[in-house]
Amino acid sequence: MKTKKYRSAVLNSNSLLQRRLKFAALFAFIGLAFFGTGGIVMAHVEENDGFCASCHTQPESAYYQRALAAAAPVDLASAHTARNVPCIQCHSGAGVTGRAEAMVNVGAKDLLAYVTRNYHDPAIVITPITDEHCLKCHADVSQGTAFNNHFHRFLPKWQQADPTHAAKCVDCHKAHVTDGLAQVAFLEEKPTTAICQQCHTFAGQGG
Repeated sequence: MKTKKYRSAVLNSNSLLQRRLKFAALFAFIGLAFFGTGGIVMAHVEENDGFCASCHTQPESAYYQRALAAAAPVDLASAHTARNVPCIQCHSGAGVTGRAEAMVNVGAKDLLAYVTRNYHDPAIVITPITDEHCLKCHADVSQGTAFNNHFHRFLPKWQQADPTHAAKCVDCHKAHVTDGLAQVAFLEEKPTTAICQQCHTFAGQGG
C-alpha cells in the first residue's frame, strides 16, 4: 500500500515538474520573441539619426541640425552624414557584439527615455568612442606605407608600448569641431600638432 502511494506521489511530482518546465519554456520563448523583436525594432530605429536626436538635447541636437543644414560638410560628423553613415555607426562597436553592447548599454535606456519622454536635459553621451569604433570602417588606415601616413603606422606601436599616454583616434579626429581643415579630415592644427610632438618625443626616447 505504501509503495503504491509512494509511486503515485512520485508520478504526481513528476507531472507537476513537467508542467512547470513547459510553462517555463513557454515564458522563455515568449520572452525571447519579445526581446528579439524589440532588438530588431531598436536596431532599425537607431539607424535613423532623427531618433537619436529626439532624446539628446544640446549639444547633440545642434550637431544633428548642423549636419542636415550644411550644404557641404562642416565637421567630421557631417562628412559622415553626407556619406549616409548614421550616428549609431560611430557610437557602437564592431560587429554584432559591438552593436548589441550599444543596444544594451545605451540603446535600451534611450528607447525607454524616448517612449516615456523622461530624459535628462541636457542628455549626455556617456559612452566613449574607442579606436574599435573607428577601425571597424577604417581598418586599412595603417596600411599605407607613404611618409604622409607614418603617424597612423606608428600609432599602434605607441599604444602598445605606452597605453596610458598614447593617443587615440578621437584625440586627433574630433567629430563635431568646425574649425578643422576639411582637406585633412577636419583636423585642428594646434591640438593635432601637440599630439604629433608627443609621439615624436616618445619615439625619440626609444619607444
